[in-house]
Amino acid sequence: MGWWNRKPEEERPQWVLDPLVGVGPLRFGMSPDEVAAALAGAVVWVARRAGGEPARQEYHDLGVTAFFGPEPRLLAVAIDELAEPRVRLRGVELIARVPSEVRADLHELARREGVAVRENRSGDPEVAAWGVSMDTGQEWGRAPEGYVQRTSRAITGALLLGPELAEDPYGPGPVRDWSRARAEDAYSGTWQVTADEARPRWDCTPLEGVGPLRFGMSPAEVAAALGGEIPSARLGSHPWAGWPSPYAQDAQWNLGADVFDGTGVTAHYGGGFGAPALAAVTVHGRTGPRIEYAGIRLIGRPLADVDADIARHAEERDLGLRVTCAGDQGPDGTGIYVRAARAGDIMLSEARFCIEDWQED
Repeated sequence: MGWWNRKPEEERPQWVLDPLVGVGPLRFGMSPDEVAAALAGAVVWVARRAGGEPARQEYHDLGVTAFFGPEPRLLAVAIDELAEPRVRLRGVELIARVPSEVRADLHELARREGVAVRENRSGDPEVAAWGVSMDTGQEWGRAPEGYVQRTSRAITGALLLGPELAEDPYGPGPVRDWSRARAEDAYSGTWQVTADEARPRWDCTPLEGVGPLRFGMSPAEVAAALGGEIPSARLGSHPWAGWPSPYAQDAQWNLGADVFDGTGVTAHYGGGFGAPALAAVTVHGRTGPRIEYAGIRLIGRPLADVDADIARHAEERDLGLRVTCAGDQGPDGTGIYVRAARAGDIMLSEARFCIEDWQED
């Protein structure tokens, strides 16, 4: 979304959350056409189910996503951290704030109203009685030169739910397929960050591998190189999932990634319909090994500091700088991308090391 063109704070629309009923001009139960009319003038992208019915409408200029059930009727609304509308619940501002501050305000409001607060899968407050599940994202700012850049702060967004999804927002339904939470960096009950001196030191060879891992390894070879560690999670997909296809009934599950929480890395595999082969490695920001590139410490530092170091390195050596849609960046021709990892209220650096033709998100 073009948040840098967002209206001044005092001119942004103020939406009020009416728990389990609606938010701003949107009411749960609306049809897709009614939602579009309520947000008249906003540009919309529609994700559809196999049968052609809308599963969600994404209003990127507003930072708003609407989710629909199979009827289709509005079941939930996501407001991202850089959204145009401000959203208030009983006087508590929910959007674009420091996560710990919103947490404190919601717990105090819940105490006064006698409702239960739980933690959701991103480690943020969730209140079924209000249909609120908080979220966080990356804060962006402007450099003195005028271009946009990532900061080292996490700020809040929110998923607002109708009664059908309030108890289990990420269960079966339209939200689960959309969720922005990365499984390899999911909240595990603590935001504890491993001290730098307690992390092992790994070398990296751009486009070839990192530490003991070499691109082209099989999943068994990756596990063996990591001392026989058993993956804490295996991520993958079925071809043609959700699509009518004569091949769907025979579709084989394809391994996409192995998460190794003990080492603090995720191994990503390519190979399409062939045998999976190591094509990228994400080194986790909170727990992963120490790695340097051109004298720059890549892992576990304030994100903005590493971004600045990488940009300076590229400029001094007249290198190109590759930047993904998510803002991850790295020197051209290295297959290295600096990524963001949340640690409570701050964003730390992590890095992904890739083969030459890896398609980075």
